[in-house]
Amino acid sequence: MCNEYDAPGPEQLEAFFDVQIPDDLPPWRTSQAPLTMGPYVKAGQLLQVGQWGMIPPGSTTRIPTLQPRKTDPPGTKPKKLSTNNARNERMATAHTYRGAWKAGHRCLIPAWAYFEPYYGIGKKNIYWRLERADGAPWALAGLWSEWTDHATGEVVPNFTMLTQNCDAHPLLKLLHKPEVDRQGNVLPPEEQDKRSVVPLERADWDAWLHGTAEQAQRLIRLPTVEVFKHGPRDTRRRIVLDLATGEGKDLDVAGELF
Repeated sequence: MCNEYDAPGPEQLEAFFDVQIPDDLPPWRTSQAPLTMGPYVKAGQLLQVGQWGMIPPGSTTRIPTLQPRKTDPPGTKPKKLSTNNARNERMATAHTYRGAWKAGHRCLIPAWAYFEPYYGIGKKNIYWRLERADGAPWALAGLWSEWTDHATGEVVPNFTMLTQNCDAHPLLKLLHKPEVDRQGNVLPPEEQDKRSVVPLERADWDAWLHGTAEQAQRLIRLPTVEVFKHGPRDTRRRIVLDLATGEGKDLDVAGELF
């Protein structure tokens, strides 16, 4: 999953994604976090700015919530949901995402880099920065929707970023905290469910935005290691990462000069 990424600016979007920037388009910040406003590209090369976190149908606020069911005890409060990421295995069936998937509301989410936690040195998290090796921004697969505030009539565009299992990827499987059982024991590799975003190559953009559901589904796959430029978010640190073992050597901590 991804909870933080860097979005390109308007000029960069025009250059890399061949989109027109409407004069009335809301601004956005570079550093994106859940529930911030960020840009995404819809079918027809239309640029939209919306909330990163899809708002479920029936939510009474723009903060994603699940309303109590009729069978819930009296006084049950709405449950806040994390909807900035959507598992590709459930996007066609989950209440929050299935409407967007059925309607073909697929989008590209531009990102210079995205960030994931790495725990390969001791038990302390080191945030890892993932960019494209060719210097271009990522185009990450997403779904979009629109929600209407019944109190004000405001239409709020919103989107979610798809994730896929990455247990078989030599780099991506090393990121995120290892999953444990109820006793705190690390689960074996075959029982882990490490997640990654879904990068799309330029040649696949049109099929993702305009193709059939079956064509789009086939594009959800892991990229090769060679696509990535990666390293610690803190560029002052020099870490050598062994993809074969998953272990990292922090040269800064080890006291070596560089």
